[in-house]
Amino acid sequence: MAFEPPRRLVRALGETAPDGDDWLEKLPEAAERAVAVRELTVERVQVPGGRSSLVVLVRTADGTPAVLKLAPRRARPEGERAALAHWGGLGAVQLLGAEPTEGVLLLERLHPDVSVRSLPEAKALLEAAGTLRRLWVEPPAGHPFETVAERTGRQAEAMRAGAVADAEVAPLVDAALAAREELLAAPPEPRLLHGTFRQSKVLAGDRMPWLAVGPDPVVGESAFDLARLVRDRVEDLIAQPSGASTTRRRVKRLAESLEVDQERLRGWTLFRAVESGVRARRVGREQDAELLLEFASWL
Repeated sequence: MAFEPPRRLVRALGETAPDGDDWLEKLPEAAERAVAVRELTVERVQVPGGRSSLVVLVRTADGTPAVLKLAPRRARPEGERAALAHWGGLGAVQLLGAEPTEGVLLLERLHPDVSVRSLPEAKALLEAAGTLRRLWVEPPAGHPFETVAERTGRQAEAMRAGAVADAEVAPLVDAALAAREELLAAPPEPRLLHGTFRQSKVLAGDRMPWLAVGPDPVVGESAFDLARLVRDRVEDLIAQPSGASTTRRRVKRLAESLEVDQERLRGWTLFRAVESGVRARRVGREQDAELLLEFASWL
């Protein structure tokens, strides 16, 4: 079978690929090798798939449905492997197989076309939040994961550069960076976080109704993880005349339901929205940038 990477993956990786990167060129051969070594039967490549990995629906030698996932090193697949192993299937997809290969994960099969995003908004937020709560566990001793301070430190540098190049976003960037400094000054007890949690990262399963997939794990306070969920369906929020007040109510409701400090959640939501908006503008996704920056201005 020809392992043609979906267009969304090609476009997304093209935005971030360093000079000389040939992972996409070598991907078909790497996928064929991973399938052969594990004696898998290929059903199909998942389309549109993700933005940082190739996802292939397969069956193992004994007929068990599974997912083969291949990701470049810059997508931190080994961090994902370590987090999934630590969660052990509690709230997240399970690892299958004991033969680790760099950049290759064999996972239990969920229902890839049914995410919690398919539910009505209020129900979707409730189910997503419940899933996220199960992931917030104590990180393993001597863990290999990046911290929130480290990850946002790298992001802050890029945000400052974006503000210098674009005076229009400078006030929001300043506010976001100030919020980060205040939040990091006295952080609550750290937890292992999903890192990139949103409704589309929660899929229907057989073992449990809903399970998280695709973590980019990080260690830090819970409010950082929840902040990304606040802006889910941002295009719908922007389209509402009451979008700003709806957003503030969502911050309050999610903070109360997951026992997270409301002001800390608001601060991380601001930082993460501005960071995403500046990054979208940097790579030419102007419409996404406008949505995210308008959303951030409501906070």
